[in-house]
Amino acid sequence: MKSALRLRRSADFAHVRRNGRWQRHPALALGVNANELLYNRYGIVTGKRIGVAVVRNRCKRRLAAALVSLHPALRQGYDIVVIARQSMIEQPFGELQRILRQLFARAKLLEMR
Repeated sequence: MKSALRLRRSADFAHVRRNGRWQRHPALALGVNANELLYNRYGIVTGKRIGVAVVRNRCKRRLAAALVSLHPALRQGYDIVVIARQSMIEQPFGELQRILRQLFARAKLLEMR
């Protein structure tokens, strides 16, 4: 994922956590908050409950790949935080994409094409 598309500062994560709209699934939680930019910025959170560092980093890489594949189909101008949950580990990549698409549709960010 390009660095311009990533949330980096903890203040940005906190702003989404405080002011964002949240959609939840047993495997993921999705927080969305409007920004003043012309593009989306994404942040991925994997807590220590997920597992050791190797497992957490693999989860982050898989989520980043799924977000990159969905990025062109999303409305732009939002800060988006994806929080991985324990049950995400067993999900195959196609199912992970389907879950994210479902959460984005519920958040009304998925452009119908």
